[in-house]
Amino acid sequence: MSQRENVGQNDEDIMRELCACNGLSYEKICEDASGVEALEMFFSGFPRMVKLSLFPRLLTLTVVGQSVHVIQGLDDCPLLQELWVAECQLTEISGLHKCVQLQKLYLYDNKISEMSGLESLINLRVLWLNNNLISKIKGLSTLENLTELNLADNLITSIGKSLEQNKNLQSLNLSGNMISSFKELTQLACLPELRELALNDPQSSPNPVCTLCNYFTHLLYHIPTLHTLDSYDVSAKNIKDAAESTVMKKRMYYHMRVCCVQRQLDQTKHTLLQQKRKLQQLPEDRIHTLSYTLKHCECESESAGRKLATLREEVTLASDLSEYERGLKNKLEAIRERIKIWEQRLEEVEKRFQQDVAMASDRKDMSVHFLVMELETVGNIRFEEGNTSHVWFKPCYDLLLSRFCVSDYKAYNITGIKINRIVRVYNRVLRLLFEDKLRSLLGNNSSSLYLQNYRRCLEYLFYVFDIERSTKKQRTHEILNILENGFKSSGSNTEVMRRDCAVRLSNSLSTCAEPRMRFVQRKSSRCGSGSSENLLPITQGQLIVSKAYLGHSVPLRDGVPVDAEFYPRAHSVYRKASAKQHTTKQNNTGDVCSSELQGCCDCSQRQTLWYVFDHELVLPEYLMEFEYVTQERSLTSCSSTPGPPNTPVAPEGDKQVLDEQVLDEQVLALEPIPKPHLKLQCLDERSVLTAARANVLSQITVLNLHGNNLSRLKEISHLKALRQLTISFNTLTHLDDISHLPNLERVDASFNQIVTLEGVRGLPCLRELDLRWNQLSRVREETSVLHKHTPSLQSLDTRHNPWSQGESVKMVVLGWLKTLTHLDGALVTEEEVAAATHMSSTNKINLMLLLSHSRTNATRPHCLSLLPAAQLLTHLFPSPWKHTTDLEPGWSAKITAVNLDGQRLSHISNLEQLVNLRWASFNNNQLTNIEGLQHCTLLEELSLNHNYICTLDGLSKLQRLMRLSINSNQLRCLDASVLKHLTNLHFLSAEGNCISSLQGVPKLHFLFELYVGNNNIRTSRDIYHLKPLSNLIILDLYGNPLTRALDNYRAYVIFHLPSLKALDGTPVELSECENAKDMFGGRLMVDMLGEKLGQYNYREMEKLELPGCSVRMVDLAPAELFVSLRSVNLERNNLTSFSGLINLPNVKVLYLNYNHIKSVLPRQKTHTQLSNKQQLYQKVHSSGYGQQSNKNSREGVCVESLEPLMCSLEVLHLGYNGISNLSDVQLSRLSSLRALFLQGNEIVHVEGLDGLCLLRELVLDQNRVKTLCEKWFSSHTRLIELSLNDNRLRSLTHLPLTHLQRLHLNNNKLKDINELDKLEILASLIELSVVGNPVARRSLHRPSVVLNLPQLQVLDGITITMEERTRAELLYTEDTPYSVDMPFPFVVCRAPPVRNLALGVGVHHLFGHESFISIPAEDTHYRRTEKRPRAGVTQTYSAQSNTLRGALSLTGLLHHGHRAYNTHTESESRYPSGSKRPPPYTDV
Repeated sequence: MSQRENVGQNDEDIMRELCACNGLSYEKICEDASGVEALEMFFSGFPRMVKLSLFPRLLTLTVVGQSVHVIQGLDDCPLLQELWVAECQLTEISGLHKCVQLQKLYLYDNKISEMSGLESLINLRVLWLNNNLISKIKGLSTLENLTELNLADNLITSIGKSLEQNKNLQSLNLSGNMISSFKELTQLACLPELRELALNDPQSSPNPVCTLCNYFTHLLYHIPTLHTLDSYDVSAKNIKDAAESTVMKKRMYYHMRVCCVQRQLDQTKHTLLQQKRKLQQLPEDRIHTLSYTLKHCECESESAGRKLATLREEVTLASDLSEYERGLKNKLEAIRERIKIWEQRLEEVEKRFQQDVAMASDRKDMSVHFLVMELETVGNIRFEEGNTSHVWFKPCYDLLLSRFCVSDYKAYNITGIKINRIVRVYNRVLRLLFEDKLRSLLGNNSSSLYLQNYRRCLEYLFYVFDIERSTKKQRTHEILNILENGFKSSGSNTEVMRRDCAVRLSNSLSTCAEPRMRFVQRKSSRCGSGSSENLLPITQGQLIVSKAYLGHSVPLRDGVPVDAEFYPRAHSVYRKASAKQHTTKQNNTGDVCSSELQGCCDCSQRQTLWYVFDHELVLPEYLMEFEYVTQERSLTSCSSTPGPPNTPVAPEGDKQVLDEQVLDEQVLALEPIPKPHLKLQCLDERSVLTAARANVLSQITVLNLHGNNLSRLKEISHLKALRQLTISFNTLTHLDDISHLPNLERVDASFNQIVTLEGVRGLPCLRELDLRWNQLSRVREETSVLHKHTPSLQSLDTRHNPWSQGESVKMVVLGWLKTLTHLDGALVTEEEVAAATHMSSTNKINLMLLLSHSRTNATRPHCLSLLPAAQLLTHLFPSPWKHTTDLEPGWSAKITAVNLDGQRLSHISNLEQLVNLRWASFNNNQLTNIEGLQHCTLLEELSLNHNYICTLDGLSKLQRLMRLSINSNQLRCLDASVLKHLTNLHFLSAEGNCISSLQGVPKLHFLFELYVGNNNIRTSRDIYHLKPLSNLIILDLYGNPLTRALDNYRAYVIFHLPSLKALDGTPVELSECENAKDMFGGRLMVDMLGEKLGQYNYREMEKLELPGCSVRMVDLAPAELFVSLRSVNLERNNLTSFSGLINLPNVKVLYLNYNHIKSVLPRQKTHTQLSNKQQLYQKVHSSGYGQQSNKNSREGVCVESLEPLMCSLEVLHLGYNGISNLSDVQLSRLSSLRALFLQGNEIVHVEGLDGLCLLRELVLDQNRVKTLCEKWFSSHTRLIELSLNDNRLRSLTHLPLTHLQRLHLNNNKLKDINELDKLEILASLIELSVVGNPVARRSLHRPSVVLNLPQLQVLDGITITMEERTRAELLYTEDTPYSVDMPFPFVVCRAPPVRNLALGVGVHHLFGHESFISIPAEDTHYRRTEKRPRAGVTQTYSAQSNTLRGALSLTGLLHHGHRAYNTHTESESRYPSGSKRPPPYTDV
């Protein structure tokens, strides 16, 4: 039987089986087939799909488990809607182009490698291609109705833009593939209807990306429409909110990091600028000296020429003058040559400075790319910039130095390298792939010896870049691609080797860099010098250091391509450098080996080039940036980055400079030497006529005032005929005096100190103006003045001025001054004029501009980008407008985003119709105000960076604004009247302005981020303005004077703003918060005082009351603010010393009860004795801190010899402070003290009060005094009242107080009545109280005391009457016992509390009198108010002990014996606020 017959027979068998499986009669198939709609065939093993043409109405076809290789026979089934060809042998998708009605297609478990043949299936809704060999998603762009796609268990590594057109896709399964990058998952954000996504389905293996950190967060943020992710329900709102919050925090963090990178660039530029100025100082000085002589010689030459013209008839004189003139001309030429040389030196320094700035800018750009990559990968790629504190830094540093040899670079005059930066790369994806691949190789090799020695095959090698990618942009792109994706597409050599077959690595720096250097030189020589600007400079380089597994490595065979196919058992191949070439290099006697220059080079190693076949076995770990050191570059280097040790520096640099200076002196000494002219002391009419050699001012047309140190030109305005004026080498700061000179044509004002041209007016004929070597800095303002007042200006020289705009100065000047033909000594070209005109012209917002820079997206893209929304939308999406004629009505209302950056706008206009605008950016324009946005009330984000805006007026209507960026403008304040309307503002950036206060910021209650760096904020009070911002987590104040002027600035800010998470670009650590709390907790400062009291007018404050405020330290500086302060109440705080109180100049009354005072001044211990907390205190330069030595050193110092403190203090309350040693307190230094209250302490010995000679009242109640020593009160000769209640006294000896009038001894242990007799020496005693002592029981002591102390008037609070005194005398004269029950008349009245009365200014004259008259017996007395008890201690007294001594206030006594009313003022009161004042004294 023939083959044709066999095939026919097989088809018949297949047909019979098909009919049997579907219940059809094979014999009647031709009749019944037309009505069949569904066919099924399972696991029959048939090789083909046959005779489907018999079923024209077929809707569903299921073929499972067959041996089908190709889909065929469906051309006659146009109505087919569902097709299953699963678990077959399909290798491609074909035969479906006629099935346009197909809705479901299941082709899983086949061998399909390419997605093709699906373009015509426009109605397809479900497509299953899982478990195939597909490596790339494509061919789905026409399937707009697709809702379900299953591509699980394939070989897909990327998604790309392949699903952008499938907007209706709702379910996507990509499990079991090789997707490893978050960037690929971001592509799914374009699917607005996606509800179900699987990347880690339980039935398949996970993608590598699923093992990365923040996997769920990344997907939920980018695809918020998801309901199911990897079979998990993620539809809950709190899950989406958590992802949104996490991403928002990461964006905030990385925005802060980018600001820090920009700040580092600014710091580097500042350092480079300082170094440039240092290098330019000598050339500038030499140019100044030479130019001064040049000007002088030019004046002499002109004068000699005029004289020569008048003396032509006198041959001898004319000959001498001619010789003199020729000598001057020769000298002038020599001086000009010298100036030219020094100007070239300046240009070299400037060029080097620009190169270093460009290098720093490139480094900054690379750092920003790193940060963006970290953000986009959600931290799975991290970059760490190394320094000497990192363990890995020095090995990397030494690695590069060891693989550099000077002899390899002889042709390029390179003497060394300087490593600028080393960055460590943490790529989690590549590391996992590397480890998995290495583990797989080791698992496949069973040799134990191989497993033990595999580490020997691991090497750190340098990646060899593609030499054709030599521009900066290409090189940067290649580096970033390698660090993110590895060496998947790394280029190989352009020799006989093919690309992408192997990763090229080397162990030698010259092998990596020299080919590129040769290529750059060849290309530069072919294109010319002018075309090589964009090529990577030879002076710098970058290296990627990779960990590579070389495995079984074999030599590279000549003529054999580098491909694993030709080296089947090798992991890599290598090629060594020519031994002959290497030997030649080493034998050059003129070369210096890098071992001598770098100190760590291994010249014996052989240079080798490796080719690793598997890119997954090469892991990039470090990026090194370095620059080559040449002799020329070392002479003019401005680089601020420290190089490696022993970097060679040209020793002949200084000698060359000295030689140049010697040549200058030789030129200046050339003959003839002009005589120095007399300098004008002042410019008056006579001196002007003398200088111009004229008789009348009106005749002067040329005036030379060179080198006269003139600061003003007052008389110049009268010279109306003046045409030429030379005023170089003076000290002029303005040119106001040369205004309104109608005929002036030329002005030489070089080498002055001119800072502005503001005063220049009315110079219509001025053609030439020389302004070199001045101090002009504002190019736009100065050229604006010249544009207005010098309409005929043709030549202008502005070189060597500190312009702030840098390279744009020339364009700005040409844009303003259209008449210029020469600028800075060069001819102005037409191209420069055209470019400047275009640059200086301003635009308005017109229809074309608006259409090309606007977008209509309804939502902000869910993209991990740091760009503002307006910039991001214009970057990601094209303009929706094509032609202006196609605009439909209301088109402007659809605009949601506008990006008009860099459009030279002078004002914002024509936005009235953009009522739905949400995001706008106007950066890099010429705006001077914010107007024209009042109709855009829905605006959420606004960027106005790099303009000339002075105020925030115009923002009040934008109440929905959430983000405002207004950096690099001219703001002077943040107006509270505007900010109070921006209630939803979350982000505010106003860096690089002139803001001096943050007073308006407290109105922004929902502010999260505040960037106000590089402004003029100076006072710590501005930190208090931020305290109401409870949501503030990021604050940047870097570059403000406050950060330099405020001690412990960072701790101060962290303490007062506890919600901060980052300050000045640095995260706030928990330890910093604790240290700040220790340092500033309880510290009373001026700003805190203003916050608590609500006022800042300290000069008028007379009373300060802050009891119970947990004050631990007082630092009210400057003390001059409190000149009116008289009374201070700081009771119930945590003070341990007077600290800053000692500097308050006029305080008279001080309340410090219930504190922990141990000393007047803070104690300073040795460093070994200090705790961590106390060491922290030492860092705070508080007022008075550190002025006292420790106890051991203090014992040998006489307290009286120390300088007195607080000379105005008269009343001091130190009750209940736990004082046990009065000597340590050093109260003797308070020499002006009148009243001292020490109740409730632990005092045993009353020492250390010797210096209080003016003391009138001393209270020592509730202490532990047992005895009285002779020396305690020896110096207190003026003491009037002494209170020793509630002590442990048993004896009353040693009380030599002759002027004491009141003595209180209640509740002691006096037993013997003879102790009371010892008080006879107190001749002035008029009041005594001994209630509560054993001797006073039942008042048995009264007769004896009354009799022995005849001057006593009050005893135990009871007035001694004449009747009582008479009975006492009769009692003892008759020698009869005293009757206890004998009544005696007395009156007990309440008396004012004496110790709490003021010893004020109004009664200072009372303290000078030493005698007081007796009080009449008829006077009544009052009970003395008891002192406040110690907190927490309950005190009980008997009725007798509560009858305290009666007393009269010292202010209630007059020296003439009459009682007076208490007249002390409130400011001098000794009562704390809230305490009850006693009633005034009245006469009885």
